[in-house]
Order: sequence, then C-alpha cells, then structure tokens
Amino acid sequence: MLGLVGAIWGFSGLMLIIVYAIIRLTPIAIDTFSYNLLWYHWLVLILNTIFMAHSEGYRGFHKGFAPRVVARCKYLKNHPKFLHVFFAPLFAAGYFFSTRKRVFHIFGLTVMIIVFIQIIHRLDQPWRGLLDVGVVSGLTWGTISLFIFAIRAMTAEKYEYSPELPGHDG
Repeated sequence: MLGLVGAIWGFSGLMLIIVYAIIRLTPIAIDTFSYNLLWYHWLVLILNTIFMAHSEGYRGFHKGFAPRVVARCKYLKNHPKFLHVFFAPLFAAGYFFSTRKRVFHIFGLTVMIIVFIQIIHRLDQPWRGLLDVGVVSGLTWGTISLFIFAIRAMTAEKYEYSPELPGHDG
C-alpha cells in the first residue's frame, strides 16, 4: 500500500507542478495576441514555439523525463521506503537516490530554469508572451507524454525504461 501511495504521490505531485506552470503562463501567452505584432514578433513566436516544442516537449519530456519519471514511480511502487514515499515527487524527478550523472543533471537543469524564469519575467509584453507560448507548448507536450508513459507502464507486461538508480551510471 505504501508503494502505491508513493507512486501516485510522485506522479501527481510532478503533474501538479507542471500543470500549475501551464495555468500561470497561459494567460500571459494569450495576452501577447492583444498586441499589434510585427513580422519579427511572428518570426520569434514561430521559431521559439517550434524550438521549445521540440527541445523541451519532445527531447526533454517525451524522450527523457517522462519515461524516467514513470520508471521511478514504478520502482517506488515495488520498493517503497518511507523517505522516498514522503518526498516522492522529488524522488520521481531524480533529485535523490539516482545516478550521480542524473542528480547533477537535474540540479543543473533546475538552476538553469530558475535563471531563465528570472530573465523572462523581466521582459515586457509582447516579448515575454512570445517566449511563454513556446514554454506552454513544451510543458503541454510534457504533460501528455507523462500520461502516455504512465498508461504504457500500467498496461504493458514489461516497462523497458530505466529508473536510473545509484550504481547504474550511464
């Protein structure tokens, strides 16, 4: 029972964070379209949205984060430890009890995201919204990917993705 609680808490905790970001950024992104956008605004919007959908949504979430999160939640379900369950969203993301490479990567990515948020938050409209459209597209792709991989893990006989546990650097 503890493992199931941990898996659900890990998955839903991360989903809440991502959905909260989408909810917060969507009005800013939509507000961009109330401005008189010039050709270079549209160019930035299109290129940034394509870039973010591919790099954040596809490469970041779909190819890496989502399958690993679900693998870690599945591991947590089958191998519950109280602290892992208590901090399940952090466990699922890979902040601890992971390979050194993964821990380094997740903390580095977190710092990078915080820096980008601080920079973008200081931009005026329509520039902030132009960039937020891309972020929302990537986060939305990530949310969908998390659900897809969760369904695959629950319905498949075997789930082939690594939870990247300690001692298995790679």
